[in-house]
Amino acid sequence: MEDRRNYAQDLRVGLLAIEPIRRAGLRSILEGIRGIKVIDSDLDGLLGSVSLDVAVVSLMIPAEILETIERLRAKDPTVRIIVMSEVGDDESVIAAISAGAKGYLQDNAAPEEVERAVEVVASGSIWAPRRPLSMLVDRMLDSGSLTARSSPQFTHRELEVLQLLVSARSNREIAQALGIEVRTVKSYVGRMMRKVGVGNRIALSMHAAKHTLGGGSEHNT
Repeated sequence: MEDRRNYAQDLRVGLLAIEPIRRAGLRSILEGIRGIKVIDSDLDGLLGSVSLDVAVVSLMIPAEILETIERLRAKDPTVRIIVMSEVGDDESVIAAISAGAKGYLQDNAAPEEVERAVEVVASGSIWAPRRPLSMLVDRMLDSGSLTARSSPQFTHRELEVLQLLVSARSNREIAQALGIEVRTVKSYVGRMMRKVGVGNRIALSMHAAKHTLGGGSEHNT
């Protein structure tokens, strides 16, 4: 709990939820995380906000999700969006992540899962079921949109960091688990992104889940 309080300090989280009871429940969950400032509004209100770190979007009509993601990202490409929906099939998750969402939860997610998703997404990683993510990276590789070398060489320590990164750990959590400093974790992640040939940690995680941590890749000791 202490890690969460420290990590969430000064985090501005927008909340867009149409259903009143869900809106009240999500607001209560988010406000329970110390350091988070919740901006509870309609879409126009969120678009008018000066700056948001994370936006939690819960809509009753799945067809509105992609348009909402597009409008939020058009206003601020850096906002990290978590989608909540009653629909949880692979294609819906893939569509949301492809549109720019960084997290996907079903409406029946437990409060602890919502909190964890906010932490992970705010840290720059992705929170979504593993199977649709694997399907997405397959499609990206097949289409050539993910330009990455298939067998980069990683040191033993880099592989330790990579394993935790794929497990949706934040830089702070990785540093604590390995007994190193956060800036050292950032250095490892940056170096691995350059080796793989990708521009962000999400693509690195997806590549690792597909190739490096699936066996068959060589590494240096």
